[in-house]
Amino acid sequence: MNELILHHYPMSPFAEKIRAIFGAKQITWKSVDIPRIMPKPDVVALTGGYRKTPILQIGADIICDTALIARKIDELVPEPQLYPDHVAVNAEVIAAWADSVLFNSAVPLAFQPQVMAETFAGREQELQAFAADRAAMRKGATMPRTSLENAKNILHRFVKNFECQLQNGQAFVCGGFPCIADFSIYHSLWFLWTKPIVCDELTPYPAIMGWLQLMKEFGHGSQSELSSTEAIAIAKGAKTKVEPGHSVVEKFAVGDEITVQPTDYGIDPVQGKLLLCDEIETVILRNDNRVGDVAVHFPRANYAIEKVEQ
Repeated sequence: MNELILHHYPMSPFAEKIRAIFGAKQITWKSVDIPRIMPKPDVVALTGGYRKTPILQIGADIICDTALIARKIDELVPEPQLYPDHVAVNAEVIAAWADSVLFNSAVPLAFQPQVMAETFAGREQELQAFAADRAAMRKGATMPRTSLENAKNILHRFVKNFECQLQNGQAFVCGGFPCIADFSIYHSLWFLWTKPIVCDELTPYPAIMGWLQLMKEFGHGSQSELSSTEAIAIAKGAKTKVEPGHSVVEKFAVGDEITVQPTDYGIDPVQGKLLLCDEIETVILRNDNRVGDVAVHFPRANYAIEKVEQ
């Protein structure tokens, strides 16, 4: 029941962030292949409606968002450290910027019509379904789309600076070791590096290409396949490890019925009873006929909490 189960699909950039962390820490884990687009009935059974990829399952505990997933992994397998004390601020700030600004600049580049046409060559219906799904995910989004022109400017300014930094003899973002900043930058650039046409944006930068190869060589740890049916059975047969705790937000008390939802995009509220709300995470207890009682974990940052009026 303590095994790490990652629900993901191969081309998910945020999932690649976690897979690379598994590799760097040499973690053994279970892999559940999920659909790239909705519907995702088995995912929703576990999360209550959260639809972003990936999610991490540990028994009856469901962890959402890679910002929190990475922290949970680092607690369970501390070495090598993702958040070393001597670069704690730098690593976290760079990672947050990469997960938002850099990634959202990579998206318009990766989703250019000619890139998408080649990526989905011979699978036009799949391309149309994917485009419709991503449009639905952005319904009500508070984060505006980045124009292609602005995306190119952000990317080029960053890679030029990063190239200079790496050429100065620094193997990784914060020094001679990989930290959370590396993995957040990596998945954003990996999203471009693995795409036709747009991968050429990175080839003029030899130090970055070397760094990408170094990150890739961490691998993905030791994985074995698990079906979503088996994962649901594991959740149903387990008990959450979270005991009712406390809330640092005065207007919410443990036991309150609340909803939690992202504030950027994919704004799908998840409802449950508050188990814990601290500086790092909000945890709710919810019940589903298929999985029983599960604790769903969300980061505090970039997530809104609302009380459900009875």
